[in-house]
Amino acid sequence: MIHPDLERIARCSRYGHRLLAAQPHLADTVTGLLGQPCTRAAMQVFLAETPRSGQASADEDGLHRRLRQLRQRVWLITTARDLAGSADLAEVTAAYTALAEVCITAALEFHHATLAARHGEPRDEHGQPQRMVVVGMGKLGGGELNVSSDIDLIYLYPEEGDTAADDPATPIRSLSNHEFFIRLGRKLTAALNEATADGYVFRVDLRLRPWGDSGPLAMGFAMLEDYLVAQGRPWERYAWIKARPLTGSRHDELAAIVRPFVFRKYLDFGAFAAIRDLHVQIRREVARREMAHNVKLGPGGIREIEFTAQVFQLIRGGQITALQQRPTLTVLAELVKNGLMTADAQQELAAAYDFLRRLEHRIQYLDDAQTQLLPDDAESQAMLAEAMDYPDYAALLAALERHRNKVTRHFEQVFAAPQTDQESHPLTVVCCGTADTATTHALLENAGYGDPARVLATLDALRQHAARLPESTQLRLNALLPPALEIIGSQPDPLVTLERFAALVQSISRRATYLALLAEYPAALRQLVRLLAASPWAAQIITRQPQLLDELIAPQNLLQLPDWARLAAQLRDELDAHPGDTEAQMDALRRFKQVQTLRLLAQDVAGRLTLEALSDHLSYLADTLLNETLARCWDGLKTRHRDIPRFAVIGYGKLGGKELGYASDLDLVFLYDDADERAQEIYARLAQRINTWLGTLTSAGMLYETDLRLRPDGASGLLVSSTEAFRDYQLHHAWVWEHQALTRARFVCGDSEIGATFEALRREILGAPRDARKLRDEVLAMRERMHAGHVNDSDLFDLKHDSGGIVDVEFCVQYLVLQHCAAHPELADNVGNIALLLRAGGAGLIPADIAQAAADAYRELRRQQHAIKLSGADYARVPPSDVTSVRNAVRTLWQQVMA
Repeated sequence: MIHPDLERIARCSRYGHRLLAAQPHLADTVTGLLGQPCTRAAMQVFLAETPRSGQASADEDGLHRRLRQLRQRVWLITTARDLAGSADLAEVTAAYTALAEVCITAALEFHHATLAARHGEPRDEHGQPQRMVVVGMGKLGGGELNVSSDIDLIYLYPEEGDTAADDPATPIRSLSNHEFFIRLGRKLTAALNEATADGYVFRVDLRLRPWGDSGPLAMGFAMLEDYLVAQGRPWERYAWIKARPLTGSRHDELAAIVRPFVFRKYLDFGAFAAIRDLHVQIRREVARREMAHNVKLGPGGIREIEFTAQVFQLIRGGQITALQQRPTLTVLAELVKNGLMTADAQQELAAAYDFLRRLEHRIQYLDDAQTQLLPDDAESQAMLAEAMDYPDYAALLAALERHRNKVTRHFEQVFAAPQTDQESHPLTVVCCGTADTATTHALLENAGYGDPARVLATLDALRQHAARLPESTQLRLNALLPPALEIIGSQPDPLVTLERFAALVQSISRRATYLALLAEYPAALRQLVRLLAASPWAAQIITRQPQLLDELIAPQNLLQLPDWARLAAQLRDELDAHPGDTEAQMDALRRFKQVQTLRLLAQDVAGRLTLEALSDHLSYLADTLLNETLARCWDGLKTRHRDIPRFAVIGYGKLGGKELGYASDLDLVFLYDDADERAQEIYARLAQRINTWLGTLTSAGMLYETDLRLRPDGASGLLVSSTEAFRDYQLHHAWVWEHQALTRARFVCGDSEIGATFEALRREILGAPRDARKLRDEVLAMRERMHAGHVNDSDLFDLKHDSGGIVDVEFCVQYLVLQHCAAHPELADNVGNIALLLRAGGAGLIPADIAQAAADAYRELRRQQHAIKLSGADYARVPPSDVTSVRNAVRTLWQQVMA
C-alpha cells in the first residue's frame, strides 16, 4: 500500500503522479526515507553506490543517469515532506541547494579527471595545479534554491597557464588553461542541463557571466577583476550579492575581487536608482506579457522582498559587514538589528516571503516546470489550494492578496517615487534666474524670506560654483534647489539656514550621489534642513563628514531610541573587521560617534528627548567608545604582561555626572591594581595610547578632547595611579575641591573590581565627618576663584558662571553632600544634581520647597544653556530679565546653604 504522503503527491502534482506511475519501485525505495530530511551525506552515498542494474556509473552516461536518478529521489522525498507539513521552507531550499552542489561537484570531478587524462592538469606559471571555481549565483548562491529552479553559474579559474602531465614522459595534447576550463565548463553544463530519458538534473543559466552570452564560458580571476572594475554595471552588483564559490580553492582571493565591487565604502545612492530602474523594467515586462499573476515578478511578489533587502545591502554593506550575507531572511533580520527596518516590517516581509516561496514551490510541483504563474485552469487551481491547505482557490487568493499588499506597501516606502521633475515648481524661475526682479522678490517673500537680495546673492554663488561641475551634476542641483528653497523658507531663520545649506552643497557637489539623494527623497531633505536650521554645529559636522547624509535615507530610523547593548555589539563587530589596523579602527570609532550623535541630535531637534535623557544617551555613547578604545589599545600594546589589564577608566565632571553635551570634553582618571613590577610603566603607556586614540585628529575627525588634570597632583602627577596610591592621596593629600569633584565621579569601563574599589573609596571619603564652617569657607573660596576666572563684562546674564547660575547650584549640592553624607549616605549616590537636591529636601537638610524650586531652576538653566550652545553662540548668556525667577530660586538656595 502506498504511503499517505506519496498519495498526497499524486493528488497535488501531475509530475509526481507520472513519476510514481512510470517507476513504481520508487515508492518502495523512498517510503522508508520520508521520516527525515534529505542530507548532503546521503546524496553523496547514493552517487557512490553501484546502481541496482549493476552497471557502473564510472562512464559518462552512467554518471549522468545516476545524477538524474538522485534528483528524482530527492524530489519525491522533499516534496512529500513539504506537502505533509514535515519540512519547513528552510529544509526544502537547503535540500535542493545541497542537491545542486553535490551534483556539480560530482560532475566536475569526473569531467576534470577525464579531460586531464587527455590533456594534462592545468597549471599556473609556477607549476601549481588549477581547479575550476564554480560560482553559484542567485538562489543557489544564497542557499535558497527552488524546487524546479534553474541554476545560475559562472565558471572561473585562478591563474592563466597551460596543461601539463604529471609525468613529462606521458604523451598529451596540451591546452591553455583558458581552453581547458572552457571545455570543462561545456561538459559540466551538459551533465546537468541535457534532457535524457531520465530527465534532467538542473537547467543551467550562464548568462550572468561577464559580457553575458558573448563572453567566454570560463575566465581567470584577473579577467573578472578587469571586467568588474572597468565595465561592471549596476545590475551586476545586485547579481553578485549572492555569489558563492562552490568548488575549487582560493576563495579569499575571489572575495577580495568581488567585495569592493558590490559593497562600496561609502553611501552609494546609485544603488537605489539602479534597482528602481531594474524593477521598472521588470514591471513593464510583466505588464507587457500579462504576468500580473506571477508570484515572483508581479506586484508584491518575491522579487520585491529581495530588492528591499538588497538595496540596503548595496548601500550599507560597505559599512555594516553583517549585511554582507546572502540569504534574504537573514538580511531582513540584520536590517532590524542595525535599525534600518522596523521589527513589524521585517515580520510582515518574512511571513510574506515564506508564504510566497511555499506557493511558488507548489506551483512548480504541478508539472515540475520552472514557473511562478498562478494557474488558470480549474484542476490546477484545486490542486494548488489543497497543496497550500486552503479549502478552495478563492481562500488561497485572498491570503495571497493580503501578503502581496503588505509587500507592496513596504517596497514603495523604501523605493518612494523620486521628485526629479521640478519644472513646475514655482521657485524654479528663482533658482534659474529667469524671472524679473519684481517677480523674484515677490516669490521669495511669499516663501518666507525677508531679504530677497541676500538670498539671490547666495543662489548666484551656488550657480557660479555649479558652472564648473559636470552637466549631470548641474541637472541634479537644479532639481534639488526649488524644493530646498521652499523647505528652508519655512524655518525660523531661513537666511542663515540657506547659507548653511549652500555651504554644504558646495562641499558635496563633487559627489553627485548626495545631490541625487536629496533631490529625490523629500523626507531626507526635510530632515537635513531641520538639522541645519537647529544648529551651526550640526551644519559643520555634516559638511565635514558628508557620509552622514547616509543616515537620512530612512529618516524614521533617526528617531528610534538607541539600544546601546546592540550598538556596542555592532561597533565591536566593525572593529573586529579591521584587526591590527589602527587607522581603520580609529576612523570606525569616529564614524560610530558621528552617526549616533546625529541620531540623537535629530531626536533632540524633534523634541523627542528631554535634556536629561539626551545627556544620559551621550554618556552611554562615551562609555561605549571608551570601553572599545581601552580594549583595542590594550590589544595593540607591544609589551603586555597579562591578557586582561587590571586597569580602569574613571569619569569625572560631566561624564561622571552623566551631563554630557554634544561637544563636551571628557574628564578622565586612570587607575590600576596590579602588583607586577612593570605595571606602572605598562599602564602609563596604555593611558597615553588611549588619550592619543581619543584626541588624534584623523580624516574622520576627533573622538573627544580630554582633560586629565583631575588625577592626583594634577598636571604634575603621574598619568596613572595605583588604587593604593589613589586612596592615600584622597585620604591625606587631596584638596576640598577634589572631594567636591568626587561627588559626580564614577567607574566607566575596564576592570570592574577596580571600579568597585573606587566606588567604595568614593563613598568613604564623601561620608567622612567634616567641620561645617571650615568646609563652607573652602567651598566659598573655590567659588570665588571660579568667579574670577570667568569674568562677564557684558550686560547679559551668564547662565553657567554668574551668581544665581548653574555653578552655584552645583556648589550647593556638593557642599550638602560633603557635609551631610555621613548621616545621610543616600547622598553619596551619583544620581545627578536635581535628584540630590530633592533628597536633601526630603531629608530636611533644606526646606523642601526651596529644594524643588532650585531643582526646577537648574533644569531650566541647563535647558536654556543647551539651546543657546546648539544655536552656535560662544557664551550661554541671556538678558537678566528673562531669568529673574530662575535666578531668585538659585539665590534662595545659596542663602539657605552657604550663608
